[in-house]
Amino acid sequence: MNRLRTVLFLALMVIGGGVLHAQTEVKPAAFTGAAASAGAAVSAGAAASAGAAASAARPQTADYDVFIPIAKYLAQGNAEALSAWFADNLDMTVLSKGGNSSRSQARQILKTFFEGYTPRDFQITYTAGRANMKYALGTLNAGGENFLVTIFVSSKGDTYTIQQMKIERIK
Repeated sequence: MNRLRTVLFLALMVIGGGVLHAQTEVKPAAFTGAAASAGAAVSAGAAASAGAAASAARPQTADYDVFIPIAKYLAQGNAEALSAWFADNLDMTVLSKGGNSSRSQARQILKTFFEGYTPRDFQITYTAGRANMKYALGTLNAGGENFLVTIFVSSKGDTYTIQQMKIERIK
């Protein structure tokens, strides 16, 4: 079902004129300190720390990419900060386990994953989207293994929330 949803989303993006591309540049306007480009791995501590609640409430503008703080928290293994981006109910799948979860359940699933697989870096490889929904694929290096991370966010008003997150081992 999740794979079908992903395929349908990508098909809608192509048909509807959405753009699927290799992300080439990101301007992290929300952070001071070290700048990160999407082509480079985001490592723990690479960007200056910002409050999760403040990041989650920040609107998407031309000079701000919603995936910058999300990538930062994934690279740090910070389930608490990342959960501020979660919708009240979301589809969380980690290593083929999971499904519909509340925010607190999803946070615990992610925290357990990070305890077993300590993140080293996270790199966004592809993005697609429109004004009210965005999709990203990335590679997470954690616990000496590589994982494919799929993130789907949507907006209500000017605030983005994660509706779906999937972490799969790359074989």
